[in-house]
Amino acid sequence: MTPDLVVCGLGPAGRALAHRGLARGLVVTAVDPAPERAWSATYAAWADELPDWLAPGVVAATVRQPMAWGTRAHALDRAYAVLDTARLWQSLSLTGARVIADRAVEITPGSVTLASGETITSGRVIDARGVTRSPARAEQTAYGLMLDAERCAGLDPMFMDWRTDHGAPPDAPASFLYAVPLGAGRMLLEETCLAGRPALPGAELRARLHQRLRSRGIRLTGSEPVERVRFPVQGGRPGRHAFGAAGGFLHPATGFSVAATLATADAVASGQDVWPAAARAVHYLRAAGLRALLALPPADIPVFFDTFFTLPPAAQRAYLSGRTDLNGTGAAMRSLFAALPWRLRRHFAAATLGIPVHTRGS
Repeated sequence: MTPDLVVCGLGPAGRALAHRGLARGLVVTAVDPAPERAWSATYAAWADELPDWLAPGVVAATVRQPMAWGTRAHALDRAYAVLDTARLWQSLSLTGARVIADRAVEITPGSVTLASGETITSGRVIDARGVTRSPARAEQTAYGLMLDAERCAGLDPMFMDWRTDHGAPPDAPASFLYAVPLGAGRMLLEETCLAGRPALPGAELRARLHQRLRSRGIRLTGSEPVERVRFPVQGGRPGRHAFGAAGGFLHPATGFSVAATLATADAVASGQDVWPAAARAVHYLRAAGLRALLALPPADIPVFFDTFFTLPPAAQRAYLSGRTDLNGTGAAMRSLFAALPWRLRRHFAAATLGIPVHTRGS
C-alpha cells in the first residue's frame, strides 16, 4: 500500500509528525537508522506552548516563575515546563506505522531512496532529519550535570544566568547557567554557549560549570550523570517538505524547537501550509537577531538580556513564541532596539541590513 505520508527522521519532530499522522488515520511510513534509540537530551518549553493532545504525564516538572540573570535578577511571569524525555518518546506511539530501520539518502517531495536501495513513493515525504553540522553554521553547545535537588538547595530554577562566576576572562566568549528541575528529586545544571561560530567546546564548558558550582558551594562527587549538547542553530529552511530543525522551526535565540513542532504537528500532518508570509518574515527577523547576538562583545551579552527581560511580558512572548506573529515580533524587536544602550544598537542595525559582522561565541 502506498503511504499517505513518509517521515524521514524520528527525533521529537519526526516522531510527533508520524504520531499525529496516525491519529488522523493516515497510512504512515517512518524511516530512521535507529528508530528505537532512546533520546538523551532534556527538552523543555513554555507551558502555554504545549498542545492539548500531549499526554499530561509527559511534563516532569513545572516552574511557575523561572528566573533570569543578566547583570541583575528578573522574574519571568510565564510557567516553564520540563519534559520527561522517556515518557515523551513513549507517548508519541507509532503503532500502526511501517517503521524502517534505514537511512534516507535522497529525498524528493514524492519519494525517498534508502541506503539499502529501496525507493518509497508517497503523496508526501517530509524531511525531519535535523540540520547537519558545518563550520559555516553557528551552534549551541552545553555541558550539564544531573544532581540530587537537595544538593542544590538555595539555587533558583534559572532560564538563563549570565553572571560571571564561571571563572572565564571577561573578554572570553560568554556562557550562561541553565538550571531546571527534572522531577523525581533531580536537577539539571548546565553551562551553555547560546550560539557561537565556533561554539565553546565541551571541555571549556565543563571547566566553567565546575568552577561556577564551586563558587556557589555545590560540591561534586564525580559520579553525576552528564548531558552534552551540540547542534546547529542555523541551516533550517521553511517549506512544505521539511519539519523540525530541518524545516526552520528552531528558534535561534533559545535553541528551542520541540514545542513549536509539537504544536504544529497536527497542521503539518493534515497537509496545511504552516509557513504563510508572516511566519517566513518572522523567521528572517529571528535570523537577523541571531546575527546581531553573535556580533555582540561578550561583556555586553548580559546587558542585552537585561534589556530583553525588562520588556513587557507580551513583547517577550511575541519574540520567543510568536512564530506567525509578525506584528508582535517586529514590535518587540523595535522596543528592544530603542531600549538598548547606544553602543549596542549598531550591531542590530548592521544585522538588519545584512552587513557582515565579526562573530564570537555567545
